[in-house]
Amino acid sequence: MTTLDYRIPGQATASPSTPPPAEPPRSVDEVLAQSQVESVLAELDRDLIGLKPVKQRIRDIAALLVIDRLRQQFGLQAQAPSLHMCFTGNPGTGKTTVALRMAQILHRLGYVRKGHLVAVTRDDLVGQYIGHTAPKTREVLKKAMGGVLFIDEAYYLYRPENERDYGQEAIEILLQVMENQRDDLVVILAGYKARMDTFFQSNPGLNSRIAHHIDFPDYQPAELLEIGERMLAAQNYEFGTGAREAFDEYLALRIRQPHFANARSVRNALDRARLRQASRLYAQRERALTREDLTTIEAADIRASRVFATSDATNH
Repeated sequence: MTTLDYRIPGQATASPSTPPPAEPPRSVDEVLAQSQVESVLAELDRDLIGLKPVKQRIRDIAALLVIDRLRQQFGLQAQAPSLHMCFTGNPGTGKTTVALRMAQILHRLGYVRKGHLVAVTRDDLVGQYIGHTAPKTREVLKKAMGGVLFIDEAYYLYRPENERDYGQEAIEILLQVMENQRDDLVVILAGYKARMDTFFQSNPGLNSRIAHHIDFPDYQPAELLEIGERMLAAQNYEFGTGAREAFDEYLALRIRQPHFANARSVRNALDRARLRQASRLYAQRERALTREDLTTIEAADIRASRVFATSDATNH
């Protein structure tokens, strides 16, 4: 377990080589001051739009861990709490981002040694022939030890329709590690809620080891618009006159179409708008371009999307 230095910078010590031991924390404020967990929670609030129930659940888990730290001072906790989790929701709802923040929280409170996140899918764990799965799975687990293992679309590990599938072997190894080494590894399984429910029904051993189930709701249109504005600002772009309204209309149409992926679809739409802006400016080869020209997404760059064309065709 990583030892954190809780001394105040510049604080006098009895000897340069033998600093006095830090007093164990006795209050919530002392644990928070030593761990700096609140800064991670603040980043979560600042960086992620919406997701209020998710943020509250993460705060609840952080509170549980803080109190558990204080209980340990009185010898009230003999075994580390189970912290394995399941994140369910549609694509682009912030599951990986929250998993990263969760890894930081667990590290700062001393529940994992490193606080890193290893994100994998079935292909990283399951082999294609006999004897291939176990070493692949163990190699991933070795990399994840001391941190958090995030398995996206975890339900693909189990394919009962294929009797020659080796996913069950990976699940059995995961089960063993989740139980026996839970003080050095936290596993987060993620995917669509309905598929994860079916997956757990087929694998009750996994379900029994998951302490926290967190559902990630879809973003509302106003939240998606704010996410889009933040994405543009991060790349030094902004909406021009009428472009914000055009993008709002775009979102209203796109949400109703297949394969909508929340923030991921917003990012893809803005990437295509930037391409159209670049083509528009490229065509004006002899004109001296201003900073405003180079940073502005115009309404035409949004409305050129085929989403609008598809909507017009449907309405007619």
